[in-house]
Amino acid sequence: MKDILKKRVLVTGGAGFLGSFLCERLLAEGCDVICMDNFFTGRKANIAHLMSSPYFELMRHDVTFPFYVEVDEIYNLACPASPVHYQFDPVQTTKTSVHGAINVLGLAKRVKAKVFQASTSEVYGDPNIHPQPESYWGHVNPIGIRSCYDEGKRCAETLFFDYWRQHALRIKVVRIFNTYGPRMHPQDGRVVSNFIMQALRNEDISIYGDGLQTRSFCYVSDLIEGWIRLMNSPDDVTGPINIGNPGEFTMIELAENIIELTGSSSKLIFEPLPADDPKQRKPDITLAKEKLGWEPQVQLREGLAKTIEYFDGLLKQGE
Repeated sequence: MKDILKKRVLVTGGAGFLGSFLCERLLAEGCDVICMDNFFTGRKANIAHLMSSPYFELMRHDVTFPFYVEVDEIYNLACPASPVHYQFDPVQTTKTSVHGAINVLGLAKRVKAKVFQASTSEVYGDPNIHPQPESYWGHVNPIGIRSCYDEGKRCAETLFFDYWRQHALRIKVVRIFNTYGPRMHPQDGRVVSNFIMQALRNEDISIYGDGLQTRSFCYVSDLIEGWIRLMNSPDDVTGPINIGNPGEFTMIELAENIIELTGSSSKLIFEPLPADDPKQRKPDITLAKEKLGWEPQVQLREGLAKTIEYFDGLLKQGE
């Protein structure tokens, strides 16, 4: 009888950086987990240690095509999240966000599942308000090279809230700010992985623009804790809710921390700033504190040390 009562959870994009940690956490909490991924950016290595569990199932499938499973909850994480990957095939990126949301919401409506959308701080674009509260509508270029991701995620949020209003679907929408940690893809082009890989190889560290643009970095375990709290919150807490670390660092400060922690001989070099790159990014987490009792616990240097250890291990294995 015990197994029948296990909560059945689908995680789309479950073999990705964040998805693998979520699957791990859900298994630890006694859930029966279906991990769905097409392995465009997800990696089997991220979930290999989970495969021996009788309550973990891997399903190779692209979220842009319909799928049918019986579940109680769905976490929709499917979408490449780094500029290098989402700009590789921008049309497919938009389809993943929009068609993927339609398929996930259709399934949730059919099986009466609670459904979670991993949205992004990119919905705020290059913000005119700092820090960014959830009430801010954003400053987004709809036709730029980042638009496939930014506008795809904005449209997905629209669909979630329309399903909530029209079909009384139980939804949870989180806006993720920069997150880092072990299992990041070493070639994802994101600033933390880029800087760490360059530092470990004693290569020049590429800073785009003047290096004074800021980001806020949330360690992965803090992020997952926020997600679980949101999913377990009362149904009237729909979000969107910012989950991120409000500590703000310039790119130069981040690079200097990584050089110090790795003992690298890398030097900083400056290159042109890519189009539509936000100058500031910092979450207002008042709502998360208020509604979820959540705030990040892991400090930047502590999280960087764990992430550096992971990437160092990859390099020693030949990536």
